[in-house]
Amino acid sequence: MGLFDAIDISGSGLSAERLRMDVTAENLANANTTRGPDGGPYRRKSVVLEQQGGGAGGFGAALSRARGGVQAAGIVEDPAPPRRMYDPGHPDADADGYVAMPNVNPVTEMVDLITASRAYEANVTAMQTAKTIFTKTLEILR
Repeated sequence: MGLFDAIDISGSGLSAERLRMDVTAENLANANTTRGPDGGPYRRKSVVLEQQGGGAGGFGAALSRARGGVQAAGIVEDPAPPRRMYDPGHPDADADGYVAMPNVNPVTEMVDLITASRAYEANVTAMQTAKTIFTKTLEILR
C-alpha cells in the first residue's frame, strides 16, 4: 500500500457519496413531478457503487492491490410502480380520476441523504487523519 493510497481511497469515497447526495436531491426535487420527458411520472433513481480495481479475495488480496476505493457503476431507476392518487381535477388524471405519482418516498430519501452525508463526513475524517499521519511522519524524519 502506497503512501497516498489512503487519500486516493477516501477521495473516491467522497466522489461516490457526493453523487449519491446529488441523485437523492434530484429524487426529492421531483417527488411531485407527474409528467417527465417520457410522458410518465418521474421514476426514483439510485446509485450503484462498486469496488475499484481488483475483485474478490481476502485480507491478503486487499493488501496486494495497488489501488482500492469505490466508484459509481451507474445510476438505475427504481422498478417499483408509480403511486396512484385520486385527484380528478389534476391535468394528468386518467379517466377514473387517478394521477400516477412518482415512486419517491420523501422519508426514505431523507434517510438516504443523511446516510450519504455521514459517509461523506467519515471519508473527510479519514482523509484528514491520513494527512495528519503523513505530517507527523515527516516531522519524525527531520
